[in-house]
Amino acid sequence: MKITVDRNVVEIVPENDRETAELETLWRVIVDCQQYNKKLVPIGEYVPSKENLARFTIEGVPGGQTTYSDQVAQEENTYYCAVCNKYKKVEKGEAIPYCCGRVMEPID
Repeated sequence: MKITVDRNVVEIVPENDRETAELETLWRVIVDCQQYNKKLVPIGEYVPSKENLARFTIEGVPGGQTTYSDQVAQEENTYYCAVCNKYKKVEKGEAIPYCCGRVMEPID
């Protein structure tokens, strides 16, 4: 896929049939001809030398089901994901959730 940035305009040009189908799917999810278009919101970080992957969430589209670890919070605290910066308040005795493939960490 070819991506071109010119000030505040981003152009995405698919380079094969699979990418064309994926871009069409993304377009249909984001564009709402009857009401409001959705936004792509970056999550985490993009550092090519660390991991050559840019991750976004689509604003207004619910995510998947939260899964929980077998670890329980020893006290009420807010937990966060160091990968995507998601936060979740967890009460004492509740299971600590997973996010981005690992257990969320307490904020000190």
